[in-house]
Amino acid sequence: MQHLNFIQSLQEWSDQYPWLEMLTSLSILIVVAGIATFIAKQFVVKGIRKLVAKLSGGNSDVISQYSVIRRISNIVPAIIVMNGITTVPHLSDKTETFIQMGAQAFIFLTIALAIAEFLNIFNVIYQKNPHSRDKPIKGYLQLIKLIIFVVCGLMIIGTFLKKDVFTLLAGFGAMAAVLMLVFQNTILSLVASIQISSYNMVKIGDWIEMPSLNADGDVVDISLHTVTVQNWDKTLTTIPTNKLITDTFKNWRGMQNTGARRIKRCLLIDQSTVHFMTKEEQTKLKEFLLLDQYLDLKTEELEKFNHQLINQSKYNQRRLTNLGTFRAYVEFYLKQHPGISKTQTLIVRQLELTSEGLPLEIYTFTNTTVWKEYESIQSDIFDHLIAILPEFGLELYMAPSSSDLKKLFKVDKPSNLS
Repeated sequence: MQHLNFIQSLQEWSDQYPWLEMLTSLSILIVVAGIATFIAKQFVVKGIRKLVAKLSGGNSDVISQYSVIRRISNIVPAIIVMNGITTVPHLSDKTETFIQMGAQAFIFLTIALAIAEFLNIFNVIYQKNPHSRDKPIKGYLQLIKLIIFVVCGLMIIGTFLKKDVFTLLAGFGAMAAVLMLVFQNTILSLVASIQISSYNMVKIGDWIEMPSLNADGDVVDISLHTVTVQNWDKTLTTIPTNKLITDTFKNWRGMQNTGARRIKRCLLIDQSTVHFMTKEEQTKLKEFLLLDQYLDLKTEELEKFNHQLINQSKYNQRRLTNLGTFRAYVEFYLKQHPGISKTQTLIVRQLELTSEGLPLEIYTFTNTTVWKEYESIQSDIFDHLIAILPEFGLELYMAPSSSDLKKLFKVDKPSNLS
């Protein structure tokens, strides 16, 4: 009986201080929410993670990097506050309603963030698939996230305005033009992403070159709005996705898939050194293993042809030139070179004569696409050709320098005046 009297007297005393009763009830509610959160994160979340790790196999490390389950556990205190706030005495109806709406909005936002984290996990797991380079889905997942957050925003607004989501969407119908303008880049990027994926224009790992945006390197990321290119100097260039549709760019994927890379470079021959070859020069060049058969066959062919012109002037007869012989030597040399592809085009040709010399173009392909090996093969070939050029009586064209002009005109240095 005395115990009941004590409780009744304590209740009568607390009725004199309603704010104290309200604070006490709020404190109890917060403590209960905190305990529920602790239990959810320390026991339930860890248990579910262990279960998922066993079921997910090799993807457990990926799942552990993202906090989907932990985010969902944040709903627990919000639910307790939303339902328990009605038990707190001396709170006005507006305050209770506002706290309930805030808790409900927090639940909507938490669910949206959890779904976004789940989509991130799905994208990471998908990228482990070798076919993901051909069909990246990051842009589509970003669009889904955008839609989820837009719906979440509408639900939060509808919660505070006490209106249905569909009613809000109907109200936004009149603002369609404004929304189209606001999300113009997103819509363009979405269309561009669909076209890029459908036509397989770009995939992660491709080497692309886009001079208008100073991009020249490997594609490292494709998202809804941007394509990230790591240039050869290790800088990053961010390209708007729709630019890959509207602007011109070069994709080197064909070269990489073929396994061969083109060499297209000219030797500028001094045309004044081009002449008909003498018997002595032909005999000397027969020492080259690559030219022995060529010179014999060519000499026989010219003798047959010139025999038909025996009554003609010697100037009408065909004769071997040092440039033509050198061109044949280059072609034979490239065919024997271990770094040159045997299945691709190989051409050694003369281009139009210019004031800077006679261009002798080498058009061929290496049997590797590795940058360092390609440059090494190309340099070795031209090192050899430049070094052997004088053996054919040819010289490279070089514009005269200031020292050449001084030697020509014998310009002396001015003497120092004392």
